Amino acid sequence: MTNSLDLPPESIDEPAAWLGEDMARHPGRWLVHLSQDDIGELEAAASAYLARGEDIGALASDDFPLPRFGEHLKALRHTLISGIGFELLRGLPVERYSQEIAAAIFCGIGAHIGSARSQNASGHILGHVRDTGADAKDPDTRIYLTRERQTFHTDSADVVALLCLNQARQGGDSLLVSTVTIYNEMRKVRPDLARLLFDPIATDRRGEVPEGKKPYFEIPVFNWHAGRLTGMYQRQYIDSAQRFAGAMRLTPAHIEALDLFDTLANDPRLNFSMRLEPGDMQFVYNHALLHDRTGFADWPEPEKRRHLLRLWLSVPGDRELPACFRQRYGSIEIGNRGGIVTRGTRLNAPLD
Repeated sequence: MTNSLDLPPESIDEPAAWLGEDMARHPGRWLVHLSQDDIGELEAAASAYLARGEDIGALASDDFPLPRFGEHLKALRHTLISGIGFELLRGLPVERYSQEIAAAIFCGIGAHIGSARSQNASGHILGHVRDTGADAKDPDTRIYLTRERQTFHTDSADVVALLCLNQARQGGDSLLVSTVTIYNEMRKVRPDLARLLFDPIATDRRGEVPEGKKPYFEIPVFNWHAGRLTGMYQRQYIDSAQRFAGAMRLTPAHIEALDLFDTLANDPRLNFSMRLEPGDMQFVYNHALLHDRTGFADWPEPEKRRHLLRLWLSVPGDRELPACFRQRYGSIEIGNRGGIVTRGTRLNAPLD
């Protein structure tokens, strides 16, 4: 379905085309420690905002002044869009905050990077990543609500951000890999299979279907548009989309291509892992990277169980996206795209 004119160069050279083993050796490229001044500025902005009785879900950057730390967040936006595609901020003392203050700080930082998007049919712009006991084998279950391994995937927004409140007792590590690097490797070893991942492969919406849309969307794994390679991937949802009669059938060659993609994503030379500590904030650019989470065993005490807050952000000044992304993003307008909106969705920021 794809001709040679649609393909990127044989090798894409850009900052996001990194190897995991290199990133693991050089944490100074992506790990930033918050200073006491940074923390004080964040706490002051959150306290002032909450004192006005405003809804956290309506928080905008003007409501959350960060005269000094805001400059770093401008640089972070550039790192995400044009640099290595991720960063980890470490040192926020969440153990001394209420969940409301932690959420206000997180949403305030997010507002300086982009606009928050709905993460589910309920309109949650502040997501809660934890094990709810949902059945991972149910084709309508979102995997982040379980303790199972997620597998490498992208989310439906320009940027995904996480704030760790509690770690799991064991496991639950975060893994990252470059989509650009996977493409480069596939073009070297199996260009015939790389070509197939530009086909309109179906991905299951898992029951969260916008009005008038199919229960799946058809966005290629690899997209070459305006000189940039953009990825869209969730293997479990690709596999479960085959339950729909109208979805493009996966041929044995497509399955071989997807299997090679997974093999490369899981190559320890290409990916690397980090364990998010309480107070860590991770920012990942979905268009150039994939992220994953290992399975985990949780604490028996409810108050200690693994819990992360999540934001999906649409970023001003970002890349153009191909028209096919409208199926998932609704709009492809830069700075105003992404998220999950179904009939009756109303944006809100639940604190629990």
